[in-house]
Amino acid sequence: MRLGINLGYWGAGMDGDNLAVAQEADRLGYDVCWAAEAYGSDAPTVLAWVAAQTERIDVGSAILQIPARQPTMTAMTAATLDSLTGGRFRLGLGVSGPQVSEGWYGVRFDKPLARTREYVEIVRRAMSRERLTHQGQHWTLPLPDGPGKPLKLTVHPQREHIPLYIAAIGPKNLEQTGEIADGALLIFPAAEHLEATAISPLRAGREKAGKTMDGFDVCPTVPLAVGDDITALADMFRPYTALYVGGMGSRKQNFYNQLAQRMGYEKAAAEIQDKYLDGDKDGAAAAVPHELIDSTTLLGGIDRIADGMRAYAEAGVTTLTLAPAGFTRDERIAALRAGTEALERAGLA
Repeated sequence: MRLGINLGYWGAGMDGDNLAVAQEADRLGYDVCWAAEAYGSDAPTVLAWVAAQTERIDVGSAILQIPARQPTMTAMTAATLDSLTGGRFRLGLGVSGPQVSEGWYGVRFDKPLARTREYVEIVRRAMSRERLTHQGQHWTLPLPDGPGKPLKLTVHPQREHIPLYIAAIGPKNLEQTGEIADGALLIFPAAEHLEATAISPLRAGREKAGKTMDGFDVCPTVPLAVGDDITALADMFRPYTALYVGGMGSRKQNFYNQLAQRMGYEKAAAEIQDKYLDGDKDGAAAAVPHELIDSTTLLGGIDRIADGMRAYAEAGVTTLTLAPAGFTRDERIAALRAGTEALERAGLA
């Protein structure tokens, strides 16, 4: 099992620390460094900056938001970053959510599966540098009855095939991801539930495409905190878990809330969402079960973290992306080093 690191969002006053963490991950032999975007920092700029100041580690978008860019623009960005980094770029895509898609980008959050499939098809064909034409439900290239003509990408990516990942949560999205992508970006993964909540639908998608799970990258992001007091460490992630389970999306459409329900936390998920959407964020955080946090994070000393890593590997994870917790740069770097030590102790390095 390989290790990655997720730097999250940029611009929160920790940019220098994030770069130092990325550089330490590079030195330690981490496989990939991911950066996110929502409606603040954009991922490509951050990844270019990090890649310019690292040597070996891959850089990946987790995610480039589909409603934010035309698919050909995404292909241009991917090809450019792959060329600039010497073949170290991984393209992660996702539909975002209804609030961001419609509130920030003005793009209706409708038919996300069909939109993703068509988007990926155009991106792949554009990156292959074929002369591009497309007649679809969401995009038509070139536009009919106008001056446009079929064009092809002028930039040569470093590699013939840039790895393409999709952020997926729901069963149908996961199945499609297995069918059309090279990897899946997961969140809130519990090792004991991973087969039912992620691996099984991914496998079904691979089989639909006539493929196996061999070579497919199962890549969840898992918060990491090192220490002796498991309860105190878990409490650090209460606001984070409450935000996603309670506040990401609407009352009717929250993918993270639905995931918590599929893991057996139906009552708690409803309470968290009710409190969060009513403005009681502290109450929502307090309602998060300790077991939900503990099962979707890596907490404790090196041996306990190693046990957790071993469980993820046995569940089918191929790249474990860590989000190291800490209030200072040194604490986050120490957590990174603990991750490397735990991987070796688990016999997975």
